[in-house]
Amino acid sequence: MRMKNMFRTILPLILLVAFMGGTAVAQTKIGTVDLRKLFDNYYKTKLAQANIQERAAQLDKDDKSMKDDLKKGGEDYQKLLQQANDQALSADERDRRKQSADEKLKQLQSSKAAIEQFERQAQTTLSEQRQRMRDNILVEIKAAVATKAKAAGYTLVLDTAGETVNGTMAVVYTAGENDLTDPVLAQLNAGAPIDVTKPVGGLPTGIQTNAP
Repeated sequence: MRMKNMFRTILPLILLVAFMGGTAVAQTKIGTVDLRKLFDNYYKTKLAQANIQERAAQLDKDDKSMKDDLKKGGEDYQKLLQQANDQALSADERDRRKQSADEKLKQLQSSKAAIEQFERQAQTTLSEQRQRMRDNILVEIKAAVATKAKAAGYTLVLDTAGETVNGTMAVVYTAGENDLTDPVLAQLNAGAPIDVTKPVGGLPTGIQTNAP
């Protein structure tokens, strides 16, 4: 008897909670965006990538110049070694050439270390520039999505390009009826100073990490 009374008391509470939960779900308006599409086709992404490519090309040019100097120095070093062993020269002259060769070798070793340091720093510089570009652009994209979502009355927006920690799709299915990607992209690219219809070229591979 006591159990029946307790059940009669609890049952309305369970129904109320279920009703409130269903009401909350019904009030939740969910939208979607393809964040990867927004990022890749945002004109500021293309401008930033062009700047990174230009920076990488300059670093490659500087790197090649230093390697060319190192190669020439290596050729000079070999000549000095040959002269140091040339029996047609006097012993004093051979000694002077041998000393010059030793000094040249030290210069080459120093130049090689400098090139390796330059290449490491260049990699770091490009990596940091890419990361800053990505972070700044994502902030702008998220703000544009939030503005569009609030105006349309959405309470939640999911990224259809997102993946789980297991590498699977975070959003398994969407009918695409509430997709905000195209209107957000149009808003982001309004007044773009470049032709955003052109494909984005791949980023440069960067500086080689192995010095000669």
